Amino acid sequence: MYVIMKKLILIFFLVLSSFSALLAQCPMCKTALTNSRKNEKQYDRTVGDGINKGILFLMSVPYVLVAGAGFAVYKSQKKKMK
Repeated sequence: MYVIMKKLILIFFLVLSSFSALLAQCPMCKTALTNSRKNEKQYDRTVGDGINKGILFLMSVPYVLVAGAGFAVYKSQKKKMK
């Protein structure tokens, strides 16, 4: 029991220490966003908005896949119970 707990704590601290690298953006995204911020015109914000929408779209794909797999497991378990 203690061995498993020690491994989980070690994994937790390793993941926690790697978050600083996860906060970085790719150089092209960072350049596009900083260039659009330098211009104070309203229509130049479309670059940043497009990148943000793309990030949200890419984030939604894993959730849809996990939800689909969960629904498939739920249906198979429901069939087994009948």
